Amino acid sequence: MRTIGLIGGMSWESTAEYYRLLNELTRDRLGGLHSARIVLYSVDFAEIERLQVAGDWEEAGRVLGAAARSLEAAGADLLLICTNTMHKVADQVRAATSVPLLHLADATADAVRAAGAKRVGLLGTAFTMEQDFYRGRLASHGLDVLVPDEAGRALVHRVIYEELCLGIVRDASRAAYQEVIAGLVAAGAEGIVLGCTEIELLIGAEDSPVPVFPTARLHAEAAVREALRDG
Repeated sequence: MRTIGLIGGMSWESTAEYYRLLNELTRDRLGGLHSARIVLYSVDFAEIERLQVAGDWEEAGRVLGAAARSLEAAGADLLLICTNTMHKVADQVRAATSVPLLHLADATADAVRAAGAKRVGLLGTAFTMEQDFYRGRLASHGLDVLVPDEAGRALVHRVIYEELCLGIVRDASRAAYQEVIAGLVAAGAEGIVLGCTEIELLIGAEDSPVPVFPTARLHAEAAVREALRDG
């Protein structure tokens, strides 16, 4: 099995899910006591969040690029950025190392297309919902991407940073997300992309009238397939 390098800590709550998923999926594939070969570089999310708010994506890319080089030195054969938002700097990370980067939006789009959906609602941070780096990547796969209205985007963003990134999961927030999802479905969404890895801590398939696409799980599944591709 190839070694999977994780650029994590953004937040560590979802990175912990990545670690669990990668090991469970590997065990399911190989059986017995098998687990995934993983190296992890976990950043201080407070520093990254300050750069996000300041719009200093160049410095954020430098920080994650340095993490990628450390993972390469530690023996990583492929890289995952364990967050949707920081794929804003995916090109910088890719340029910092010779190790292949498995893009989260590509793995997600593949799953959406395999399910036969073409129009999806996107939930995520304000950066992910409002900027083109992620929506455009999904659209490049032939998908039509819908986002909530301004109030819905603000609510989704606030819950991510003030609750989910801190490990707080509230029923009231789940109900609020369900209302946002209902609005996207009413607008024609055939599926809902959980485009922030923390959202999977709050929303599952049972919370939506249309299929949900949990990006952390889909990313982990794609990583295990790639890591075992020649095995």
